[in-house]
Amino acid sequence: MREIVLDTETTGLDPRQGHRVIEIGCLELVNHVPTGNTYHTYLDPERDMPADAFAVHGLSAEFLRGKPLFAEVAEDLLAFLGDARLVIHNAEFDLRFLNAELERIGRPLLSAGNAVDTVAVARRKFPGAPASLDALCRRFAIDNSARTRHGALLDAELLAEVYLELVGGRQPGLGLVAGPAAVAAAVAAAVRPPRIHLPSAEELARHAAFIAGMKEPIWSRLS
Repeated sequence: MREIVLDTETTGLDPRQGHRVIEIGCLELVNHVPTGNTYHTYLDPERDMPADAFAVHGLSAEFLRGKPLFAEVAEDLLAFLGDARLVIHNAEFDLRFLNAELERIGRPLLSAGNAVDTVAVARRKFPGAPASLDALCRRFAIDNSARTRHGALLDAELLAEVYLELVGGRQPGLGLVAGPAAVAAAVAAAVRPPRIHLPSAEELARHAAFIAGMKEPIWSRLS
């Protein structure tokens, strides 16, 4: 099972007001195990950076100027996502922004039905408890000390750890089994040559000599 943990940073809260995606971070899981494959990019939003958004992620318009446009990275992004299930914290927000960018360049939209919203999962599992990423990191004792500001790839990495805890811990069921081929290879590597259990003629002679030296062994009475 292939899943992509995804996070974005934006210039604001609503793409209908002209706000844009400025950073995308993705991390690949296979059978709930991080593979080490990631996708990360900054984007030029072709607009200014509101002060309240800058306070959240610290990405200035000057820093982003000259970075790729969304249209220039869309092909690589979609190729990385493939048909994997998406794991997103507050999925409606990120999908709304990404789909606004995709619609702008005439590409098919991402389906909400193919996304797991970890906010919804956390609220079902812990009713009434805080469900922010920081709160869930605290709940599961995940070190988020490097998260002084929001960052798409860092947040995706933290969310991957949170998600694995939400679905049952770091080893959910048999999810760590790589597949039939890997299991077969492991079994084959563990096969040992059969042992010969029948006694040799020498062992039988030594045993007979040992028995002969015993006084009235109890099993001799049974023969």
